[in-house]
Amino acid sequence: MPIKDSELILNPDGSVYHLNLRPEHIAKTIITVGDPDRVDTVTKHFDSVDFKTHKREFHTQTGVYKGKRLTVISTGIGTDNIDIVFNELDALVNIDLETREIKQELTQLSIVRIGTSGPIQKEIPVDSFLIS
Repeated sequence: MPIKDSELILNPDGSVYHLNLRPEHIAKTIITVGDPDRVDTVTKHFDSVDFKTHKREFHTQTGVYKGKRLTVISTGIGTDNIDIVFNELDALVNIDLETREIKQELTQLSIVRIGTSGPIQKEIPVDSFLIS
């Protein structure tokens, strides 16, 4: 049974609503960062960037680093934004956006989070990069 329009909102170009992405815009490995400006900080190390989009706090770039295709996307602040990002990424790879049907074969994305934090341990300096 197709997913209702109200449950999966698409833009006129067929991209998912909040992220403004279509399936071909993302890699199977995703790096998430909170701050939209941090996307450029990560992708400046890429060999090439072949796709960029920005809508609200969701800034996305996809490119190649040492032969591997990667996507970097900002989530903004808060768990509600992260929920939007993860749900829309899941829809991009596991729902046929034209038929609105769940695909028979599901795809699992690899997601790495890079962020900064005020440290609790004294041996971690303020503004250190933390990866989980």
